[in-house]
Amino acid sequence: MYISELGRRANASPKAIRLYESLGLLGEVGRKGTYRIYSEQNVQQVQLIRQVQALGFKLADMGPLLVAAQGAPDWAELRAFIERRRVLVRAEVARLEQLERKLGQVSAEIGACLAAPQPSTMADCIDETLDSAP
Repeated sequence: MYISELGRRANASPKAIRLYESLGLLGEVGRKGTYRIYSEQNVQQVQLIRQVQALGFKLADMGPLLVAAQGAPDWAELRAFIERRRVLVRAEVARLEQLERKLGQVSAEIGACLAAPQPSTMADCIDETLDSAP
């Protein structure tokens, strides 16, 4: 199949497919004259590349894992890489949840300060909330 058919089936632009090929992610691509001829395996490779990109991975990081010596992904290494990324994501989620809780506390303190019957100065509200900020 030609690049337009591959692009249609794998939901990728011809420019992206040429980039994947130039990075060596598609292995050896056959030619018929000046035209590239792609296989069913190339459709699957491009779909995998697109999926990896949609998960936020960079091709520079993932490239070596997507094409092993035989032209197939190194599934064990790919899975290990993904699991390492999941650990980082969980740590970031925990950090963001803690930040969200702290922002809620600071917002509530400002709200309480503003709703006080004896109006405090804004400096009092800010000082109190900043003292409790992370």
